[in-house]
Amino acid sequence: MTKGMNETDSGRNDLPKQEQSGSGLQSKMIPIPDDGSKSYIGHNRLQDKRALITGGDSGIGRSVAIAYAHEGADVVLNYLPEEESDAQDVKESVNKLGRRILLVPGDLREESFSQELVAHAVSFFGDFDILVLVAGKQHAVFNIEDLSTDQLVDTYTTNVFSIIWLIKAALPHLNENGSIITTSSVQAKKPLPYLVDYASTKAAIRNITESLAKQLAPRHIRVNCVAPGPIWTPLQIAGGQPQEKIPELGKNTAMGRPGQPVEVAGAYVYLASADATYVTGETVYVTGG
Repeated sequence: MTKGMNETDSGRNDLPKQEQSGSGLQSKMIPIPDDGSKSYIGHNRLQDKRALITGGDSGIGRSVAIAYAHEGADVVLNYLPEEESDAQDVKESVNKLGRRILLVPGDLREESFSQELVAHAVSFFGDFDILVLVAGKQHAVFNIEDLSTDQLVDTYTTNVFSIIWLIKAALPHLNENGSIITTSSVQAKKPLPYLVDYASTKAAIRNITESLAKQLAPRHIRVNCVAPGPIWTPLQIAGGQPQEKIPELGKNTAMGRPGQPVEVAGAYVYLASADATYVTGETVYVTGG
């Protein structure tokens, strides 16, 4: 079992207040999250599979990419250009495991980029088996009067529109018995008052997952969802949580602490593997209780 890096022997959460601009870099977080590069143990469950992953430079997407490489998969990784340094770290980790990886920076808010991203993936490794949609935007706003139209549009475009654009672009290139995995959140059913736009997009993602699972089952493509709870990622310190709430992150869970990204990655491995061939339209919650 992996012990959270921010969990003391007493189970107390000691995260310091911190804030980063933009989308945040994992390499500058205190403490640095556990991405599984040293702690994850693979069992060849995705041997020679090919996966396209969004939001893969840091946090959950990064851990999924590293876990997939541990399990024998090759990866195409999408991220924002300003996250290049984190993405290069992932590339190094994947290459050390003897797997191939292609880095494709770009903004998922542009519909045309969806086609470009898929085209890059197909050029790199041909048709593929797994599409993992992790990229997301979260920014805390305490009063709805202060929730700008620009933020509302950005959040919905990043979290909801982009996954539909990418699925449409990817479908002609997904192998039979392929797997699409979306990312919702505990916020979809237990929303915090200052995450109105973010929480509602995560509820939409869960419903999209269930609808597409029924639509794509006759095409032998499974569609499932992972819904994390409070996980220690750059999303939290780049506007996702107010600074004063960082030390409290995860304290209201049964485990009394935030989760590490590596602790979520196994759910994505399971849903992409042969262990889940009779699983579709489901949401796997990884919330700490």
